[in-house]
Amino acid sequence: MYAYFRGRVVSVLPEEAVLEVSGIAYRFLISSSTSRSLPPTGSEAILYTHLSVREDALQLYGFSSEEEKQLFRLLLLVSGVGPKLALAVLSGLPVAEVHEAILANAPERLFGVTGVGRKTAARIILELRDRILKLSAEGTAPAPAGALSCGIREDATSALLTLGFSRTAAQQAVSGVLEANPGGSVEDVVKSALLFMHNR
Repeated sequence: MYAYFRGRVVSVLPEEAVLEVSGIAYRFLISSSTSRSLPPTGSEAILYTHLSVREDALQLYGFSSEEEKQLFRLLLLVSGVGPKLALAVLSGLPVAEVHEAILANAPERLFGVTGVGRKTAARIILELRDRILKLSAEGTAPAPAGALSCGIREDATSALLTLGFSRTAAQQAVSGVLEANPGGSVEDVVKSALLFMHNR
């Protein structure tokens, strides 16, 4: 029904944002990734939109990119995955990393995300792998990260685990750092991830 909303940012929280469009304020549920990408209050922004229709409610979901919205809608097709869990996946991992985990048949990369157990991770891969392959072939899905990026991500995450952080916190911090600066070394990523978690 809606492709996107363009308007003034009224407020941004880790899980929701309010955009004023032509004098009307719209509330969107968002991922932490979209939350980090939105400009300061008062600035103009675009949120790509999914409208969830239930018997008792209408809810808008907002995304910083078409790719994030596309993955959210694909996740909703998985049995047992609702909007809340789909947002948790998008908050826990960048879109490209979710695609990569699915294509590599690597459920262990997904079940560290809050709310995603081993069975759910396996089901996501089983039910979405063919769809992601098709999107990749059509050029409408993000290309998987290279082996170098994967190695840096895994090494940095392991280093944070050794320091006593939980897998979920480590993965989120490392993903956030690599999303902002994909060219950093393991040492740089670990330092930035520690700073990221300290400032949260």
